[in-house]
Amino acid sequence: MRHDPEYPSRGTSVAVQNATIVAAIGLAALIVLYFVHSGRNQLAIAARPGLDGPEIQMLEKQNQAYERIIQASIPGIVYIRTEQVIKAEQSPMFLDPTFRQFFGDILPQIPKDQKQHALGTGVLFEPNGYVVTNNHVIDHASTVEVMLTDKRMFKAKVIGTDPDIDIAVVKIEAKALPTMPLGDSSNVHVGDTVMAFGNPFGLNFTVTRGTVSALGRSQFNIEPVQDFIQTDAAINPGNSGGALVDVRGQVVGINTAILSPGAGMGGEGGSVGIGFAIPINMAKRTMEALIKNGKVSRGYLGVSIGPVTPELAQEFKVPDTSGALIQDVTRGGPADKAGLKPGDVIRKIDGRTVSDSSDLLAVVANTNPGTPVTLEVLRNGQPLTVKVPLDPRPAELGYTASSKRPPSEGSLRGIAVQNLTPAIRQQLGLPADARGVVVTSVDPGSPAAQYLEQGDLIMSVNRHDVNSVADFNKLAAEAKGRTLLRIMHGGQASFVVISPDSGDSQ
Repeated sequence: MRHDPEYPSRGTSVAVQNATIVAAIGLAALIVLYFVHSGRNQLAIAARPGLDGPEIQMLEKQNQAYERIIQASIPGIVYIRTEQVIKAEQSPMFLDPTFRQFFGDILPQIPKDQKQHALGTGVLFEPNGYVVTNNHVIDHASTVEVMLTDKRMFKAKVIGTDPDIDIAVVKIEAKALPTMPLGDSSNVHVGDTVMAFGNPFGLNFTVTRGTVSALGRSQFNIEPVQDFIQTDAAINPGNSGGALVDVRGQVVGINTAILSPGAGMGGEGGSVGIGFAIPINMAKRTMEALIKNGKVSRGYLGVSIGPVTPELAQEFKVPDTSGALIQDVTRGGPADKAGLKPGDVIRKIDGRTVSDSSDLLAVVANTNPGTPVTLEVLRNGQPLTVKVPLDPRPAELGYTASSKRPPSEGSLRGIAVQNLTPAIRQQLGLPADARGVVVTSVDPGSPAAQYLEQGDLIMSVNRHDVNSVADFNKLAAEAKGRTLLRIMHGGQASFVVISPDSGDSQ
């Protein structure tokens, strides 16, 4: 029998197979030993003890406290989804049947209405379904939906809005809902630990932790009435309307805005550790009023106010720059009836120190009409206490706290004026009781060029009324040094301090 070398004999095949089996068993044993050894190493690493000691245990307890706050708070946070219908602009010509009869085949498609969606956050504060959020979250929305942590979705009804402080209240039809306790924002201090709850970028039910960075922030053109809590707890788009919570698990603020490089206020960019929340004490008054009346009525003092600069503090004999300077008094208003005058500096209201004009505006706006407030005033350096019952704020009025600091330098030279006639008064839209001279031109080389312009009304010089060109020329000639002007620009009265040694020397 011939053995073909390409086909080994049966005996040879069995030997090869046995050798292969032995090698496989050996390899398997090696693999098992490797994994056992590796597993032992892993078990040894896993079993390695971490740091310990009183300070570590203290941190662990702190983490446990934060976890407790979060677990108690999350059920009271809701996810808000809104839909807004954007009307497409259509040319009336394209809608004409005759026009379309002749040109319909070559016309572009008529644009259709578009639906725009937005995301935000809310806080359940009543077990029967009342939710507080930001006005800008639900503004212009055709539908508002609220999702709870258990994923239940509800259509919400808008109960009322308050654009002045960016608060809105919506309601869902549900009962026995988990709520968040509302705290007292007057007990919040700089350096306090706080947590921000929300749905940033649609990432539902997120929490960040940080500190209170500052209080009483109001230097931003976000809402007319501003008194923000600033925090470095990360607030991002989608956090609007969420809760700022203290270490007792109480809501002390409603997240509303962030400051982002290149995006400004409002939050199109991401968090850089500068976020703002509406103090809950301010929000609570609005929430109660919206539920009860569907609207908010605010107090009205009847003054135009501005900041106290160092120059103005010196002119009005005020020891520092705290307070609100009365620029103008509305005739017949509460302040006028109480005897307040332009140049008075309001230092306290109901015993609370007024830090600046925005601070006074926030207090007055959040006081109910009819409530008497006690003002502590300095008039030419002399203390004066005045009790003023507030009127309801007229709906058509804006807010007159100055957003621009009055200039601190200037000169009367190079200013040309003319008498105020009925025709000029009507042309400039000045009030019927306005008195003064009208600026017709300002020399570009004059220091006053950057502060005064054609059409401004000069009402007084160094607290002396100006009723004619002759009055102005006489007072201007007597003004050798720093000069205090009271002017009206764009319908708003203000004080400016003029220094003769400033401006263009050419």
